[in-house]
Amino acid sequence: MGEMSGRAEGGSAGPINSDNPRRPRRCHAIITLSIGLVLTALVALGLEWVDRAFPPPLQHAQVFSREVVDKDGQLLRAFATPDGRWRLKTTVADVDPRFLEMLVAYEDQRFYEHHGVDPLALGRAALQFVTNGRIVSGASTLSMQVARLIEPRERRTWTAKLLQVARAIQIERRLSKDQILNLYLTHAPYGGNLEGVRAASLAWFGEEPRRLSVGEAALLVALPQLPEKRRPDLNLAAADAARERVLGRAAVAKVIGKGEAERAAMTAIPTRRLQLPAHAAHLAEAALRKAPKALRHETTLRREIQRGLEAVAREGAERLGPKVSVAMVMADVKTGWIIGEVGSADYFDASRSGWIDMTRVIRSPGSTLKPFIYGLAFEEGLVGQETIIEDRPADFFGYRPRNFDMSYQGDVSVREALQLSLNVPAIRLLDAVGPSRLMVRFRRADVRPKLPPNEAPGLAIGLGGVGITLRDLVQLYAGLANRGWPVRLGDGIEGQPGLIDGEPLLSTVATWQVADILSGVLPPAGSRQRGIAYKTGTSYGYRDAWSVGFDGRYVLGVWVGRPDNGAVPGLTGYGAAAPILFDAFAKTGIAITPLPDAPAGAVRLDQADLPIGQRRFSLTANGLPSTSIREAAPQIVFPPEGARVDLGANAGSTMMPLTLKLQGGRAPFRWLANGQPLPDVTRRRVSQWLPDGGGYSTLTVIDALGRASTVRVFVE
Repeated sequence: MGEMSGRAEGGSAGPINSDNPRRPRRCHAIITLSIGLVLTALVALGLEWVDRAFPPPLQHAQVFSREVVDKDGQLLRAFATPDGRWRLKTTVADVDPRFLEMLVAYEDQRFYEHHGVDPLALGRAALQFVTNGRIVSGASTLSMQVARLIEPRERRTWTAKLLQVARAIQIERRLSKDQILNLYLTHAPYGGNLEGVRAASLAWFGEEPRRLSVGEAALLVALPQLPEKRRPDLNLAAADAARERVLGRAAVAKVIGKGEAERAAMTAIPTRRLQLPAHAAHLAEAALRKAPKALRHETTLRREIQRGLEAVAREGAERLGPKVSVAMVMADVKTGWIIGEVGSADYFDASRSGWIDMTRVIRSPGSTLKPFIYGLAFEEGLVGQETIIEDRPADFFGYRPRNFDMSYQGDVSVREALQLSLNVPAIRLLDAVGPSRLMVRFRRADVRPKLPPNEAPGLAIGLGGVGITLRDLVQLYAGLANRGWPVRLGDGIEGQPGLIDGEPLLSTVATWQVADILSGVLPPAGSRQRGIAYKTGTSYGYRDAWSVGFDGRYVLGVWVGRPDNGAVPGLTGYGAAAPILFDAFAKTGIAITPLPDAPAGAVRLDQADLPIGQRRFSLTANGLPSTSIREAAPQIVFPPEGARVDLGANAGSTMMPLTLKLQGGRAPFRWLANGQPLPDVTRRRVSQWLPDGGGYSTLTVIDALGRASTVRVFVE
């Protein structure tokens, strides 16, 4: 019984103990699974840490060529990167959509589906390698190519390939597909120092890649695989064969039709690399100096106008001979924007000192300031267009102006005098209105011509006896083109262009009279009338030739000469600068805007219909000398009103005399200091006064007709 009982107990224990072996196996599986999950998590965390600790060097892909663009964003000039590469920043929006389709079809058909690595492409490449014993096709995706471009390796090893795969995955995690394409479009190699689709398109086709023919797009897809071996200028056959393979693949992928591919394959491939745009060289350099760290510099220029002006300047300089340069400034008088600017005939021509920006150099303007003299005379009612004025030898107290051709016309109308640019009539009018008043009008336009040291404004300024830049001269003429209201021109980069607050440069009526006369000046030989008003000028010694013209919207100034200020025998404004002016208006593509209609009160009367006082400038109706012949009222020009002059009054030593200068008036002259007359009456316009102490003093001059001028100064 006991034994049976024991067996029964033992038998009953058997089924219970039979579960014990399975229980450890379950525990072991759970532990193994847990360890696997932990290890997987650790590996994932490790990979995440590695990914964060060693990110792809995307910052290396942020070095681009700096660009200077026109007001519409079109490229004017690009600058190479510090390592000498032409690498223009490019996005998918900058290229032809057909090019992108062909690129994806040829390089990475599943680009929009994979995450950096294409398993199907890898499998195909491996199978082909095993079957053929050599690499038949690659498995690099566009993401992998971008990884190689931003982190290049000198040797192609399995380690480098694995790193490229890892980098491609990292890049896909950080960037969108379009951003990855942007990197490829910017960094893809195209041979030499060309990188990116934009640089390649400009170098081979001379145009941006926004619109490409099928053949052009195929060539740009083909070149980056073997950029040096497929360069069209070095190996045309290889470039042609590569392009044909791209066209074939695009046709198979139905990106293009088969017939379209065949036609594209027959188009010519360019065999000469073009220079990248280098327009507005001087302005581009100025933009870089203003913002040296900026990658993109916007200007107010218009590219087609700029290209036309540069071509005209280059051709004009070549026609005029060696060492001659040409500068031009074109502005929109409604906005004040500079829309075209040429600093020299050729920036890179050392024989013409092309690096010197002649738009900013002070030179003698010749006769180009005469229209403003006539404008003042019209404004004051001294003359009408048909007023008779004398063109005969004249002596203005020692100043004897002569005409350019050394001849005289006798009696001429004011209109003829300005159109023929006669010197004596202009000086007669300037003597009447006063040189200082003319300079005041220039200041209204924010232009301050440079006078010789220690010189007051004199009659010589009417014939070029003053210094001015081409930019300032164009700014003055912008006021004429804008119905007398002065316009401040921008600098082409930023600045504050627009109307200048304050008084007008000239009245609207006077401005119309001047423009009406200048619009009747005959065009230079070989040019046809273009509906513009223009004036020429030639400086003393044939050093500067000028021509400034305007229509109802635009003003263009031209300077011709040698940057070293050397004489050019026979150089004249009419013969050298005016043809360039007319050629430039023709080749910039600008439609001529008609000059403004006559404002109220502006009429061109015949000589017989003029008021008696305006029929002849030299004499009044009763035969007495007119105001212009009697000389203008005297005016003290030095010292100016309110000046503080240091004559040594506070130094305890002998005081120095003060030089007194006047213009206008009729000799002899009597000077008074603080109401006391100076000892001598003089016929000279320059005198000396020795004060008896410091402080405020009042100086007065009285001419032979009893007219006076007074200034108050402080002697130190």
